[in-house]
Amino acid sequence: MEKVKITSEYIKLEQMMKLAGIVGSGSDAKHMILDGAVKVNGSIELQRGKKLRPADTVEFGGKKYVIE
Repeated sequence: MEKVKITSEYIKLEQMMKLAGIVGSGSDAKHMILDGAVKVNGSIELQRGKKLRPADTVEFGGKKYVIE
């Protein structure tokens, strides 16, 4: 499980995907999210603006990320 550190109260899902290096751009993140390829806390997430807070998990491409 990879850790993604944030310095604010929350981070939006598409921003987290860019920060973690999962995608190179916001449009790439948008397409992956809308295709149902991303899970947040075990459930498929279709909102790219989903607010992630510490201890939330994101799954994509067989990898798991945790927000710290």
